[in-house]
Amino acid sequence: MADRPNTRDVSKRDDGWAVTKPGAERASAAVLPTQAAAVARAKEILANDGGGELRVRGKNGQVREQNTVPPGSDPKKSKG
Repeated sequence: MADRPNTRDVSKRDDGWAVTKPGAERASAAVLPTQAAAVARAKEILANDGGGELRVRGKNGQVREQNTVPPGSDPKKSKG
């Protein structure tokens, strides 16, 4: 699965805002009360997992924002 990008979606559910992996039924993290909290958690998950794409979906389910999240910590310390 190395050819598949690491992606998380933030979307509205009846009980709050969920962070999910595309195709997954269950939320990756707890369902959060606000979209901002869910976006922050999704960024944290992606950064810890080597970076990836974050898609924020509006209440209608349409992608309204997409961002690339860089890796959380780069173990390579070089000048170039």
